Amino acid sequence: MAWRRHLHGRPELGFEEHETAAFVAERLRALGLAVTTGVARTGVVAVLPAAKAARGAVLLRADMDALPVQEVEGRAYGSEIPGRMHACGHDGHMAMLLGAAALLVEERERLDRDVVFCFQPGEEGFGGAEAMIKAGVLRDHGVAEAYGLHLWSPYPVGTIQVRPGPTMAAQDEFEATVHGKGGHGALPHAAIDPIVAAAQAVVALQAVVARHVDPVEPAVVTVGSLHAGTAANIIPDTAVLRGTLRSFDETVRKTLREGARRVLDHISAAHGCRCDFVLHEGYPAVVNDRDAAERVRKHAAEVVGETRVIEPPPVAAAEDFAYFLQKVPGAFAFIGAGNAERGITAPHHAAAFDIDETALPIGAELLARIALG
Repeated sequence: MAWRRHLHGRPELGFEEHETAAFVAERLRALGLAVTTGVARTGVVAVLPAAKAARGAVLLRADMDALPVQEVEGRAYGSEIPGRMHACGHDGHMAMLLGAAALLVEERERLDRDVVFCFQPGEEGFGGAEAMIKAGVLRDHGVAEAYGLHLWSPYPVGTIQVRPGPTMAAQDEFEATVHGKGGHGALPHAAIDPIVAAAQAVVALQAVVARHVDPVEPAVVTVGSLHAGTAANIIPDTAVLRGTLRSFDETVRKTLREGARRVLDHISAAHGCRCDFVLHEGYPAVVNDRDAAERVRKHAAEVVGETRVIEPPPVAAAEDFAYFLQKVPGAFAFIGAGNAERGITAPHHAAAFDIDETALPIGAELLARIALG
């Protein structure tokens, strides 16, 4: 708890986690572990060698970065840095992994594989997992499996959620600039209105899912931003849309990308406009290995009891742990961290987000059991 609260008070954004990395490295060294800092800029890696290694290493990962969110006032352990907050539980993820390291150091004689403790920077949109992989965290340590946990406030504390197969969504974003011809709002025939084209495109984009994706396949197309014009009686030259595409299957992901581009191009052309479409490729889907997910489920039952281990539906949020699972088998699981009786119900990325800290030892124990299993 003290580790989590210290980290919560000193949040740092992606690839700026210098103080955070120093804090983590100091505690890992205090456990007698060999520590490497500056991995993928601000990442930290520590290795606990097995007493007698009989199989490939297991990687346990925690993300370190915070978000550009101003935390609600009045918390005794609130953020000390204006406009920065651990609003997604990464402070707790680090505390759980440090706790697992402390537990495993005491159980080293039972280990039959090396344990790699990976403290990863830049999960929140920076692709830090991919950067860690490129820096050699899997290759250099002979990693054969990878596991990660995420504190999850929508689920009650004392529960663990894990599912085989697709677990979190692939995420892409797009920006489309519709170019028309500005003019007076009272003389629309003398202009080419990009707002009308953009408005029709927003509606037409929903048909990409409704008419081009198998109904049993989950998919989302959302336009979250539409900006155009400066006055009620002026038709602007351009309208700019920004949206997100979410999917769990690579074929569906391709359909969404191609469909969004096609709709925006053709609707724009139908109105005499031109569209510049830019796709920003995001994280792939988190796909749990079936056998690894079953091992997590078994260990989770040992921690919280069989009836409190739940197979959840897929979550449309994205996570860059997906990159690890593209390289080696493993699983990503959720640790329930909400508590309605204590008012811990705020969603992730919100200013009032918090966790029930009794979830932390649950996560630490689960990570340790996975490494020993």
